[in-house]
Amino acid sequence: MRLTTRLLARTRASVAALVLAAGSLTALIGTAPAAHADERICAQYGTTTVQGRYVAQNNRWGTSATQCIDVTGTGFRIVQADGSVPTNGAPKSYPSIYNGCHYTNCSPGTNLPMRIDSIGSAPSSISYTYVDNAVYNASYDIWLDPTPKRDGVNRTEIMIWLNRVGPIQPIGSRVGTATVGGRSWEVWTGSNGSNDVISFVAPSALRTLSFDVMDFVDETVARGMAQRSWYLTSVQAGFEPWQGGVGLAVDSFSSSVNSGGGSGGGGGEEPPPGGQPGSCEVAYTANSWPGGFTAETTVTNTGSTAIDGWELSFPLPSGQSITSAWNASVSTAGGTVTARPTDHNRTIAPGASRSFGFQGTHSGGTFGEPTRFTLNGTACTVR
Repeated sequence: MRLTTRLLARTRASVAALVLAAGSLTALIGTAPAAHADERICAQYGTTTVQGRYVAQNNRWGTSATQCIDVTGTGFRIVQADGSVPTNGAPKSYPSIYNGCHYTNCSPGTNLPMRIDSIGSAPSSISYTYVDNAVYNASYDIWLDPTPKRDGVNRTEIMIWLNRVGPIQPIGSRVGTATVGGRSWEVWTGSNGSNDVISFVAPSALRTLSFDVMDFVDETVARGMAQRSWYLTSVQAGFEPWQGGVGLAVDSFSSSVNSGGGSGGGGGEEPPPGGQPGSCEVAYTANSWPGGFTAETTVTNTGSTAIDGWELSFPLPSGQSITSAWNASVSTAGGTVTARPTDHNRTIAPGASRSFGFQGTHSGGTFGEPTRFTLNGTACTVR
């Protein structure tokens, strides 16, 4: 939904003021600290950096009317949003902030693009300010492509609609619902003519959200709209306005993409207490029937040193829940399953394996299996 256009060059201006205390010119009583002024961007594709690690963009791609954003120390807000476009077509812009690469402009220090099957986790959080006198959505975009693409349109776009105001709807048609990241979402799929789009729409407005981007990527892979050999190229949070938009703001944004080793752009994750990263392979065998299933999971240490203390995590497919387990302590939070050893199987020697199982329930027609496992923060090979 973004036009292919080179980003415009930008200039930045700074203003400094020196305030002298009234009275003596020879005795400086005090100096007032210079106020931090927001940077205003009105250029069609103007950008600037935020926190030295993200890029904020005006991205006025669908209209010739003026749009301006004020970029703050943590996000941006729309301060001018002229013009409107029909609500049965594309929006007029996508002012946003992102981590990754967008039309050759990569955020500072990003480790994107990164292969999906090498990503251990991708934690992100967002906080929005909404208005009522406009037609818009608040959309978090996740871009996937078969190649490590840094320019142009990607193959698949994942859109998370945290809010929508007015007579607008996602691309394509509604195909059902899904539980992702512990929340229920409407699911829409379609194509905008340039790329495939899958949209997850919140039933009611969410002003804040903290989640793992990979939960939505996994759901997209499970629905056949991407593959684990593809690349995550960028994550973006902003607004798609059709009419108006002044006052809309991304108050804060954070994004990290952690490789299987537990490090990534914007910071890494510490290994779980008592656990050590290591090379691993996972075999997952499930037996399902209407409404229920059992699963046996085998973890193999493919490294050269023993793993003393392990923690295996994986996203549980939508509609599934675990009711009991054996040979491991199993818990579920936010759609992610975490299995920890019992006293007798906490160590996995090089070349050795540990197995555990669980029983659960499921709803819906198609029974899915996990496609991504991490052992102490390390992404495992799945066989």
